[in-house]
Amino acid sequence: MSASTRSVAFDTPAREKAADAFGMWVFVGSEAMLFGAVMLVFFVARVSYGPAFAAASKHLSLTLGTLNTAVLITSSFTMALAHFYSDARRWRAAVGTLAATALLGIAFLAIKGTEYAMEFHEGIAPVLGAPFTFDGPDPVHAAFFFGLYFTMTALHGLHLACGIIVVAGLLALWRGADASSRKRRVQAVGLYWHFVDVVWVFLFPVLYLINR
Repeated sequence: MSASTRSVAFDTPAREKAADAFGMWVFVGSEAMLFGAVMLVFFVARVSYGPAFAAASKHLSLTLGTLNTAVLITSSFTMALAHFYSDARRWRAAVGTLAATALLGIAFLAIKGTEYAMEFHEGIAPVLGAPFTFDGPDPVHAAFFFGLYFTMTALHGLHLACGIIVVAGLLALWRGADASSRKRRVQAVGLYWHFVDVVWVFLFPVLYLINR
């Protein structure tokens, strides 16, 4: 292991960085297949039960969904800035933008939690044994829509929470890492974070906009 690499498996930092990127792309690809499978189920169900899905979608809060979209897109911008600053070795700015990214992720989850609370209060959350009441057409398939909605958004929220934890861990280990390690870690975490953001960019119009 050379002084500039973290593993005996690599003889140069460039090869180690390439391996990190490849590993993250493989991971992101596997997660993309997971979300793709769930979304495929949603689209097939929407074709079969279009009117019920359209009526159910209108009960979602477009205001909160739009706000969360803006928050997450902003977090992608701050993560991109963190990558730029780490490449430029502007470490203080990189730390600041990473912290901002994590805080924006927390804000997203807080807004989503507020939206969930509203939906439970309204009685349109057929999960965890909660009572379901729907005054629109075809309540059975409307419940199917909300079940898929909670599955898709909760799965996304779980991935975002993992991203926040990883960013926090990166910041906690920041002082003990050398310049090469910092840049590699920011690149890997950034790739994952942008993937989670892209997933929401697909979920938002599918769930909130397509039937309005």
